[in-house]
Amino acid sequence: MILAVTGGTGFVGRRLITLAVQSGHQVRALTRRPQQPADGVEWIDGDLGNRDVLERLVTSADAVIHVAGVINAPDAAGFEAGNVTGTLTMLAAATAAGAQRFVHVSSLAAREPKLSQYGASKARSEELVEGSGLDWVIVRPPAVYGPGDKETLELFKMARGGQIFMPPAGRLSLIHVDDLARLLLSAAAPDAPKKIVIEPDDGRPGGWSHREFGAALGKAVGVPARTISTPRFLLAVGSRLDRMVRRHKAKLTPDRVAYFCHPDWVVSPDRAPPPALWQPLVPTREGLEETARWYREQGWL
Repeated sequence: MILAVTGGTGFVGRRLITLAVQSGHQVRALTRRPQQPADGVEWIDGDLGNRDVLERLVTSADAVIHVAGVINAPDAAGFEAGNVTGTLTMLAAATAAGAQRFVHVSSLAAREPKLSQYGASKARSEELVEGSGLDWVIVRPPAVYGPGDKETLELFKMARGGQIFMPPAGRLSLIHVDDLARLLLSAAAPDAPKKIVIEPDDGRPGGWSHREFGAALGKAVGVPARTISTPRFLLAVGSRLDRMVRRHKAKLTPDRVAYFCHPDWVVSPDRAPPPALWQPLVPTREGLEETARWYREQGWL
């Protein structure tokens, strides 16, 4: 297939492109910065606000995989621009070019749009996709980890120090980036199911409690780490301090505190991917150990 990909320079997108090329697909990927040439990949310079660029991206494409999105923004307008307007422009480009298959990477946060500005923007993006008239598939990943991820790196660093500060007691689902990338490729196939919302994970029924996840992180780094449930008010204080220190680069924002403190980020069994379409291959304990090794090799951990 010829695949049009947004978000190809990010954590998930890079792995998606690598696996797509390895599988024999041709990739056109949007980028705002110069990229190294790669076999099987045509980099399209521009962004989601340029109609001519998007036309070049999607023309003659068999499927669009829309990975690009904003997970952290200073205000609601930032989420609206990155997650809602960006999705709308991609849908318009795909429709104009006749690219029927549209795979949209959303988030479990879309299930709880009142909790956070991020979740609200993802829910609105899903509404646009569902109303597009295209052969859409919406994928809501849970927490994604794997080599190259800078978001979960902080948790690995805490585990190495012996203490992992987590939100108040709750449960979450996990998925390795390779498994997610394989799902996105499968969903882009012309004979894949259409007009469905999918919530994939590592196959662990009921997900992981925060303590179970913390113990698995500790084992991955070789340290018997202790998981500490952090009260919401302390996370709120931490978010203000992070904003003071790192300003626009702050990772613990008030919006993320609202999202993190929800007790149930476990995928719904009713939205599990059809087994004929995809099944997870990476056991999480092995995936965490592999990720820790990669961090060490890069000097990150």
